[in-house]
Amino acid sequence: MTRIAVIGGGRIGEALVAGLLESGRAAKDLVIVEPHADRATQLASRFEVRVTESVEDAALGADLVVIAVKPGDVDAVLTDLSKAVIGGDGDQVLVSLAAGVPTARLERPLPAGFPVVRVMPNTPMLVGQGMCVVAPGRYVNAEQLAQVTEMLGAVGRVATVAESQMDAVTAVSGSGPAYFFLIAEAMIDAGVGLGLSRDIATELVVQTMVGSAALLDESDQSPVELRAAVTSPAGTTAAAVRELERGGVRSAFYEALHAAKDRSAEQGGVSDGTGGGSAA
Repeated sequence: MTRIAVIGGGRIGEALVAGLLESGRAAKDLVIVEPHADRATQLASRFEVRVTESVEDAALGADLVVIAVKPGDVDAVLTDLSKAVIGGDGDQVLVSLAAGVPTARLERPLPAGFPVVRVMPNTPMLVGQGMCVVAPGRYVNAEQLAQVTEMLGAVGRVATVAESQMDAVTAVSGSGPAYFFLIAEAMIDAGVGLGLSRDIATELVVQTMVGSAALLDESDQSPVELRAAVTSPAGTTAAAVRELERGGVRSAFYEALHAAKDRSAEQGGVSDGTGGGSAA
């Protein structure tokens, strides 16, 4: 069984561990690195897995070493990893969930030829519905990529792209949940403005979004076809869509995603040389 070390006991690290255990992974095959004593005790009690404050200790014997810390903390983790006896047999893989940190920066302090996989996750992994996009480094083989994909599959779906596409991925799925939350917020406020209670408006909006997402996922129809099926000629939906189009909703999303992609590229360039910053 693949042994996995998760460096970082925050929300993303916890979500990954929870998903792995729920998928049938044995607790003995997992270890978490968490330097804060209270949080370490909480995680050990909740998941009954080994928790340590030492990166080097966790990395020894692990097949997959997962970095699940803030981008600004990545350099310190890499320094600790470079001191550990890792990479000697070429079987270990470093998996980074730190947004905006380029593969070259991850590879630099590690032994030559060390396999690195960069991942752009998103927050729905907290409920097992994440979209994780992986970009394998040049030293990653097919078997190692399959191991990483299987691991991430415990918290949602997984896709593979070239690293050159990761800024676009960040704009679409990494930052994507915020766009949906903003839409939900706006629709709820509008529902309240129409006279509904906030609780009822929230229930209506949330379930409508959940149901629509499920329909889109399970249907063989495109978003255009599904929208058209709801939009009767001269009906209520047509009136609403007309106003959204007049408000420039399409161009706003186009510009928003381009802005997110550009910002991700800027942060990646900065972090490659000096420090970190979340791309999402």
